[in-house]
Amino acid sequence: MTLPGFPDAAPLDGFLGGLMIGLAAAIMLLGLGRIAGVSGLASRAMLIERGGAPWPVAILFVAGLVLGAILFGAVEPIEAVFPPHWGWLVAGGLFVGYGTRLGSGCTSGHGVCGMSRLSPRSLVATGVFMASGIATVALVNALGYGW
Repeated sequence: MTLPGFPDAAPLDGFLGGLMIGLAAAIMLLGLGRIAGVSGLASRAMLIERGGAPWPVAILFVAGLVLGAILFGAVEPIEAVFPPHWGWLVAGGLFVGYGTRLGSGCTSGHGVCGMSRLSPRSLVATGVFMASGIATVALVNALGYGW
């Protein structure tokens, strides 16, 4: 299935991916009473955070993300596109990490788990990171750095 004007779009793949993310978040919340925020689980797995999910759960969750990507890449070739300069990648990672700490969570925690629970903090955070992302893409494209 293709969308008019978007020949590379894969709406069915996106739908199935979203369904799996929602299912994983629901299992985590209903099964363990924990929010499936990737930044919190990653910081817990790396022993940066002391609280939150039990350490083995955090390790298994993060390992599942990595193994899932590896398995998918083995089945379906993935074409990775990197920025023209590694500095952009490093700067982007630092900004995302800082924003995650500043916003008390990441896009998965706020956008998937918080929005589904109608958390006011998550509604605001999701609006801010979506607006920031849109503005950043517009600015990068306007400056001619889009790829």
